Amino acid sequence: MVEKHNLKIYNTISGEKEKFESITPDFVGMYVCGPTVYSNVHLGNVRTFLSFDIVFRYLKHLGYKVRYVRNITDVGHLESDGDTGEDKISKKARLAQLEPMEIVQKYTNDFHQVLQQFNAIPPSVEPTATGHLIEQIEWIKKLINNGFAYESNGSVYFDVKKYNEEGHNYGELSNRDIDELMANSRELDGQQEKKNPQDFALWKKAAPEHIMRWPSPWSDGFPGWHLECSVMSTKYLGERFDIHGGGMDLKFPHHECEIAQAKGANGEAPVNYWMHTNMLIMNGQKMSKSTGNIVNPRELISGENDIFEKGFDPMVLRFFMSQAHYRSVLDLSNDALVASEKGFNRLMDAYGLIDNLSVSDESSVDIQSWVATCHEKMDDDFNTPMLIAQLFEGAKMIQLIQDGKESINEHDKAILKIRMKEFIEDVLGLKPISTDKNDKLDTAMQLIIDLRNSARENKDWSTSDQIRDQLAAGGITLKDGKDGTSYTI
Repeated sequence: MVEKHNLKIYNTISGEKEKFESITPDFVGMYVCGPTVYSNVHLGNVRTFLSFDIVFRYLKHLGYKVRYVRNITDVGHLESDGDTGEDKISKKARLAQLEPMEIVQKYTNDFHQVLQQFNAIPPSVEPTATGHLIEQIEWIKKLINNGFAYESNGSVYFDVKKYNEEGHNYGELSNRDIDELMANSRELDGQQEKKNPQDFALWKKAAPEHIMRWPSPWSDGFPGWHLECSVMSTKYLGERFDIHGGGMDLKFPHHECEIAQAKGANGEAPVNYWMHTNMLIMNGQKMSKSTGNIVNPRELISGENDIFEKGFDPMVLRFFMSQAHYRSVLDLSNDALVASEKGFNRLMDAYGLIDNLSVSDESSVDIQSWVATCHEKMDDDFNTPMLIAQLFEGAKMIQLIQDGKESINEHDKAILKIRMKEFIEDVLGLKPISTDKNDKLDTAMQLIIDLRNSARENKDWSTSDQIRDQLAAGGITLKDGKDGTSYTI
């Protein structure tokens, strides 16, 4: 049974916070656009997936049964607007001299491993685009029969102008004007196949050199990128479902096209609440390979990068990301992570004190009010930074009880312990770092580092290099800096 609540969600399509009401009582259907698996998962994407992991967790905390669907894009879509260029998976396969599906498997594994490090709960269903090609072809047939799509030279396009003439509004999610879109559409190779420049591909005829291709009634080719999410979301959640999420960069054209495809095929909008996460930037700038202002999750955890002073535990990184609202831009920097690490440790230290708190006959602290405020913050569009602020109020309360300046009875202590666990571990997805194990490892590693430093002082380069190389073979990297030698795993 769902706990009584007043959850409000900022709905992108209305531009307002709306009270959440699920279509089916006590059940929530949620779809989030997953990764295209042609490279290591981007840290900005990790932020999006962790944001929706918290949404998933909080809905379950409230008592909802949640079906969370997150896809894997393993079809080689094209580089530009879906109509020209070489697809990303095939390009990576060619450069690595591997089969495209080897690339897909490699980076799907990497994606899962990284999210596991961040303690993300796997989705209820994780469908792949290649596993739903038949359904995508059938969807295209329906759009053609309904008059919203047309075939041209073996490719099939969605007719945006016809869609709007039928009383729909292409641009409703991103607040774009169809006439402005038409006026500003640039001419690209292959657009001579289209009736209008803004029409988007549902199926593309494969060029002779295109590796990833499948048979269809129109040509040997591959589906358009936008189509897979419409097909897989509605297959597992129904023609209308509760929540659709993704990064704000997907709002247009991807999610705009999803709405058009669903209305064109099924006659109704597919989603009640559209949610979009904001950008993760680094040192005040957009993360980009071209500028070198980028670090991937594994490098940030291990410390094997030239930007941050050391590696940071995944729980510290998760805590850092939760300190900003999912709709706010989040700036990643060394100072910010160091501060988050201190804050995380302070919160966890207080959390660890609860069991040993002395109890009194009466409580001088108001636990019920504190719990209600925690829920109030999360009910306000999953406001994790305000929840964390409230958890620090709880940590302050624990410390005052520990110091004998406040009192707590046995009943309230039990509630405090349960609720702290629920909000820290179950909702925010944080878990204590094993400090005892780390302390012992630090002691052993310091001895090894001292031995290596002694070898270097004696110019015994062979021993120094052997220590470094054997540690590296075991997954431990030594990093020499101005403040001495550190290690990362």
